[in-house]
This record gives sequence, structure tokens and C-alpha cells, in this order.
Amino acid sequence: MATVRYLVTDVERSIGFYAKSLGFKLDHSMAPAFARVSTGDLTLWLAGPQSSAARPMPDGRRPEPGGWNRFVIEIDSIEARVEEMKRAGLRFRNELVIGPGGKQILLEDPDGNVVELFEPARLPGP
Repeated sequence: MATVRYLVTDVERSIGFYAKSLGFKLDHSMAPAFARVSTGDLTLWLAGPQSSAARPMPDGRRPEPGGWNRFVIEIDSIEARVEEMKRAGLRFRNELVIGPGGKQILLEDPDGNVVELFEPARLPGP
């Protein structure tokens, strides 16, 4: 099991994104400060501006959404799923990348946090 914390600007909006677009379930909400959503063995903490996670660091830097670290969701039929998401107005950082291990694309949540969608390559059978 893994837990990831994402900083977000609107906890309710983020709950909607992860539940509707990626099938997460809401485990606990303390909106507008915090919520916990999950899928399978992954728990995602959504920390809003009112959360303790968003407090400035001692040197003055402020935690903020975005960046390049991400969790990966394995899906089947990635091309069809991406087209469906694009029609729904979801944002992607790139186009589908095909490599020896499979296919991947970077989806952004409403605050620019990245979720990698990945379809593993089908290895030939014996």
C-alpha cells in the first residue's frame, strides 16, 4: 500500500476530479483543508491551502501544487481512455509515448499535479 500527498488549491474540486475521472473513492473529507481518496492499494491525501502541509517552510518557501513527481495508474486500452478524457476537457502534458515497456501519457489534475497513465506492453507468450 502507498500513500501520496498532493497539494491542491480546491479540495472539493480535486475530490470530484479523482472520483469522476479516475474512479477513486472518497474515504474522508475535512474540506476545505484536507481529504483522503483511494483506489486499490493507493491512498491519495489532498491537502488544500488551509492544511498544515501548505504552511510556509522556515526559509519562507511555500509548498505548491505541480511538479513532475507522480504516481502511476495502469490501465487497459489507453488510447480509447485518453480520447474519452480529452473529450471531457481533461489536460495532458504530452501526447501518448510508446516505448519498449508500454504506453504512457501524463494527465494533469486541476492544480497541475501529474498522474501517469500507463498501459504495459503485452509480452509474447511462450
